[in-house]
Amino acid sequence: MTSELLGQALVEEAAKKSGLIWVAGPGTAARALWHVWHEGAACVVGDGPGEQPLPSLADGSTAEVTVRSKDKGGRLVSWTARVAELPAGSEQWRAAVAELKGKRLNAPDGEAMVERWARECRVLRLSPTGVAGELPDGSLAAPPLPTPATTRGPVPAGLPRLLRRKR
Repeated sequence: MTSELLGQALVEEAAKKSGLIWVAGPGTAARALWHVWHEGAACVVGDGPGEQPLPSLADGSTAEVTVRSKDKGGRLVSWTARVAELPAGSEQWRAAVAELKGKRLNAPDGEAMVERWARECRVLRLSPTGVAGELPDGSLAAPPLPTPATTRGPVPAGLPRLLRRKR
């Protein structure tokens, strides 16, 4: 009983202090998601235009959540979560969105984002169902997920001359 309470306290404290959690749904690789910790669960918003994708996180499914250390970046705790989609406009949804909107950075539509979230996005609640006991050996590093973002191309031929001229 005591170890169970300590595990719950570790999950809550780690999730409160971390801005990102790594979430792996059934059959998908872990993805970094921004979240807020609200009333004993991690709440996330996404799957809408300009918001984070929430692949394979369906209402009633489970997910594996890993929380990293804010200062060192290492894995602190992993836990299994029950996924629940909050119905738009419900009391739980409004309470979660009130917390989420304060943490949303660079929203393109400012205060109108709450209405956009209600129309076009999903708000999910990831409730802990159990803390993973032993942390796995090794880094569990995975190749990056495919993205349309690209890095810059080769350095233009004239750039070294321009840089030398400025000195």
